Amino acid sequence: MTVIAIENAHGWIGPRPSAAQIGAILFVGVAGILFAGVGPLLLGGLEASGRISSAQLGQAGTAELLAMGVAAGLTGPLYGIRNLRLLTILCGLAMAGLNALSIVVDGWTVVLVRGLNGIPSGALIWLMTAMIVRSARPDRWAAIYLTVQTLAQAVIVAALGALVEGTAGVGAGFAVLAAIGIATGLAGLVVPNSLAVLPVDPDEPTGRLSTRGLVALAAAFAFNAGILAVWIYVEPLSRQSGHPAGTAGLAMALSLGAQVAGGLIATFAAGRLPTAPTLAVSLLGMGAAMIVFAYLPGVTIFLTVSAMFGFLWMFASPFFTPLAIEADPTRRAAMFGSGAALLGCAAGPFLASLLVGETDVRQSLILGVGLLATSLVIVLLLYFVRAKSHSFAA
Repeated sequence: MTVIAIENAHGWIGPRPSAAQIGAILFVGVAGILFAGVGPLLLGGLEASGRISSAQLGQAGTAELLAMGVAAGLTGPLYGIRNLRLLTILCGLAMAGLNALSIVVDGWTVVLVRGLNGIPSGALIWLMTAMIVRSARPDRWAAIYLTVQTLAQAVIVAALGALVEGTAGVGAGFAVLAAIGIATGLAGLVVPNSLAVLPVDPDEPTGRLSTRGLVALAAAFAFNAGILAVWIYVEPLSRQSGHPAGTAGLAMALSLGAQVAGGLIATFAAGRLPTAPTLAVSLLGMGAAMIVFAYLPGVTIFLTVSAMFGFLWMFASPFFTPLAIEADPTRRAAMFGSGAALLGCAAGPFLASLLVGETDVRQSLILGVGLLATSLVIVLLLYFVRAKSHSFAA
């Protein structure tokens, strides 16, 4: 496959954004993914206050993640790469309005509003992804994005936790998100107004995704689905293991810290480690962690494995970007990477919910291992079944 690439002296496809533009894109990209981290806290607050049922809690979260995934995948094909400032401003204002609306609605309206909020959120994630795939080091920028979003989610969750549990109530949390939406609209004044067209494969002049590119996206989907299928049940797993109250919360905190460490190490390791072998080792390690969870270990082992799980989760995630680029050098498949990951995040918990019992949730571990094994097989197939040629012509 011969790919015609247009790169500037800095290795970027098209003009390299200024530092201010990169910062603005990073800010709006983090704002777009923010609810994935703070959603459980705020939706849990709505459920605790009787404004939504337990079923509606899960449905609202699933609706938002699904909408985010679809929007992250379709914004480029449907909207294009022009007038990006207007797009960002409108998305920021839409998020502000929908989060403000979430302060007063209840019941099925919450599910609808949160699903609608996933659309502008996904569009902003697409914008971040669009910058990543055009950069000189997509793997490094993917790691930076994942690390910054993890830190931001941790800070916001800590700040909102005090508000939601205090006299301000859950509405204060949505008010903070509404304010972030306004700030996102202001950041839209700084983002680049357009992006360069991605490289063209003469064998696919229509721009359709190659088979290898689609297969690489399937690996990212299975990876994220497997992780969330298990991690969504970390609290029931801890309880089933007979741990003291608070163990699951400590496991989540340790995992979060390990995720930051994994993202930082991935940032520095970008370009220095081979993609497929790194992913293979990480997937095997995460599968081993799931098997340990299945034996309902004691507190010390549970906490240790939770930290290892979080580290490998964030360390491995950025490597799916170069995997997609190696599979499809036009980088078009990589543009759909965030969408595939978000759809996996939504699918994993849903599939697990169909399998787990009232007192035993270890079926989620079986599903998780199966999904990670699927991702591993795909990674190895892409590694050993190489395309005939990955040559680039200027």
